[in-house]
Amino acid sequence: MLSVRNLTKTYRTGDEALKGVSFDVEPGQLVGLIGPSGAGKSTLIRCVNRLVEPTGGSIFLGNEELTRLSGSRLRAARRRIGMIFQEYALVERLSVMENVLSGRLGYVSFWRSFTRRFPQADVDKAFSLLERVGLTDHADKRADALSGGQRQRVGIARALEQDPELLLIDEPTASLDPKTSRQIMRLIQDICAERNLPAIINIHDVLLAQAFTRRIIGLQAGEVVFDGPPEELDDAALTRIYGEEDWTTMRTAKPGDEESGEHDEEERMAGLA
Repeated sequence: MLSVRNLTKTYRTGDEALKGVSFDVEPGQLVGLIGPSGAGKSTLIRCVNRLVEPTGGSIFLGNEELTRLSGSRLRAARRRIGMIFQEYALVERLSVMENVLSGRLGYVSFWRSFTRRFPQADVDKAFSLLERVGLTDHADKRADALSGGQRQRVGIARALEQDPELLLIDEPTASLDPKTSRQIMRLIQDICAERNLPAIINIHDVLLAQAFTRRIIGLQAGEVVFDGPPEELDDAALTRIYGEEDWTTMRTAKPGDEESGEHDEEERMAGLA
């Protein structure tokens, strides 16, 4: 379980990005983190894995307080947290398989990582993950030959290669078309349920958050102003998060089976490779 208590972050400029944020995330729970630009969403998830140093408060992953760790203990703790990035963060000149195996870099010796000679168990696991995300046939392709949806699937497989206890996901659909976005969100939803993995998704698309997460946390100016199930995200809650607006035209999206869109994109990209 992830537990965040009274988390604060003040930058050297004096800007308060987080103001006493507290919440827990249970095993298997998929949490959508929403709010306007500058609300503190990205800062929050980066504080959890200490890519950004909190100013105050505490973060626990299980029984370990992440905010007290440094050096080798912090590096070991980061292995327990899988990160999926908006811009994929792949090494484009490397193959899909090599990118997935990079999720094991924290577990192998320098020379194994330098020569990219990973234990057979790691390779077998990577193949299994590529099958799970639907990319078995792309294992030997360079990452820069893939479509956006395929790259995000590689990023998901790489994060899972770490054997994480928590997933942090930063705008996974921001660069994707609507159909592919839903497919990626559905994949994340299913994987978290299968593995009983807690996850926090920083996401701008409120409809996707409502459709695919079990809980939504809304940030406004560094403070939690909403925390509840998607069905309680009414006009009043949206106004607290985003400000005054006419929300009557917004409709809650429902998950559907729309696999053909990404297949079309994959075929187009294959022709360009």
